[in-house]
Amino acid sequence: MRRFAPETVSGPPVLLVHGFASDGHTDWITTGWPAALTAAGREVLVPDLPAHGSSPAPSGSLGAVAITGELSRLVAGLSEVDVVGYSLGARLSWELPAQAPVRRLVLAGVSPFEPFGAVDVAAALAFADGGKAPSDPLTGMIAHMITAPGRNPAALARCIEDLREEPFAPVAGAVAVPTRFVAGVDDPVSQGIETLVELVPGADLVRVPGDHGGALRSAEFKAAVLEFLK
Repeated sequence: MRRFAPETVSGPPVLLVHGFASDGHTDWITTGWPAALTAAGREVLVPDLPAHGSSPAPSGSLGAVAITGELSRLVAGLSEVDVVGYSLGARLSWELPAQAPVRRLVLAGVSPFEPFGAVDVAAALAFADGGKAPSDPLTGMIAHMITAPGRNPAALARCIEDLREEPFAPVAGAVAVPTRFVAGVDDPVSQGIETLVELVPGADLVRVPGDHGGALRSAEFKAAVLEFLK
């Protein structure tokens, strides 16, 4: 896990949780998040999820319970932590207030539905082995994501299978800390995010420019997070 320290501390550390088939460097460091947060007086924690980036694939489960358990262990020694999750990172971060000392929570680019339920994992793996591109658009997108340079297609395919065995099933009352949702105005992944906002007392929703990738990189996303975490 990468750590970035501010010159003067003005609040709890911030844990940044990246999306599926990405890593902490791609989602957060290359987009300037550690610099923005340390300038605001925050220590920044940037892990790679299991089977992503520099983190090896464990022999056990790659489902939500196991991954959130690992994230909770990373912050176990802290008295408070703010969490910002994007896409799969947001879906996982939904579980963290029940397991870790979360003070404030930002859930961005998140789908209110289980995102991997309709993926044809066999077809995606066949593509990874040199086969034809899947005809289903969702599976085709996933196939290209897990075969990007530096990715481990077999481990990421297992991650999909394990995640959908523990499908995202958000309920009212599961999150009871101050929460902000963020969604790109052109992001199809976040369609229906309003239903999640309604499940969290006092939560709000900020719309920012961009599709799923563009929203992550927008200046408006950073501004919405920095304002909320003050």
